[in-house]
Amino acid sequence: MDESRPAAFYWLAAFFALFVLFLYGPMIVIFILSFQGPQGGLTFPLNGLSFHWFERLWHGGGIVDISGAFMRSLKLGAVVMVLTVVLSLSAGLAFRKRFVGSNLLFFIAVASLIVPSIVTSLGIALEFRVLDDFLKAHGPAWISDGLTTTMGLFTSGLGAHLTWTLPFGLLVMFAIFNRFDSRYEEAARDLGATPVKILRFVILPIVLPSVIGVGLFGFTLSWDEIARSSQAIGEHNTLPMELQALTTTVTTPDIYALGTATTGVSFIVITIALGAIALLRARQARHGSDAGQA
Repeated sequence: MDESRPAAFYWLAAFFALFVLFLYGPMIVIFILSFQGPQGGLTFPLNGLSFHWFERLWHGGGIVDISGAFMRSLKLGAVVMVLTVVLSLSAGLAFRKRFVGSNLLFFIAVASLIVPSIVTSLGIALEFRVLDDFLKAHGPAWISDGLTTTMGLFTSGLGAHLTWTLPFGLLVMFAIFNRFDSRYEEAARDLGATPVKILRFVILPIVLPSVIGVGLFGFTLSWDEIARSSQAIGEHNTLPMELQALTTTVTTPDIYALGTATTGVSFIVITIALGAIALLRARQARHGSDAGQA
């Protein structure tokens, strides 16, 4: 039957299209402007097409230590990703059983989502300044001599990023284990499997797609983080902070090329994670089909 759509459908479709354009339009504009020629500016119209600004960016461009900032963000993101996965998975396993103070611990773990990011950053910076003063006054000589600050990429910076990534990882793992069918574990236990084997061969294969998703959260949230890094990162900036600093000083498409490059890294990580999840689900479906036929 040929049924015409109501007018409301077209109005809603147009509204959705405008919303998508509003959401992704700025990013698309940045992508386009980053491929301008050597004489390009910061606005339309385009002045040629080339990879000039990416080449300039790769060689430093005289604006930032792009390779240093890139590697710092990459290393920090990788460490944050691993810790987020390990801690979230461990917490998800632990919270499967009730224990004294479990509710309080849960609310403390997710409270950083409520506290403004800049307040968290300032609080972490203050804690490390207090630690600096204590170590300089009462620490052993091999620590206090020459100590400037304990703040750094993998101390205060790492802690600041974990306050952002861990709550998301915890919420995902809690949701997954809340729906986990314990009969798989019971069957493995009846067959004589030890707790370690149950974890390795039963639980982890089932929750692995979600674990990859948690890792994706951990890396991408850390990679793009600015507010929590602003006061707690130490003397060396991450790539997003360098990008933010350039917004008021750079008058060439260098900044667009840098923004395109950082966004490209996020898309690559997302693509790898989604591909891994798809392969795992296909493998699980294939194994389930083979078991059903057997």
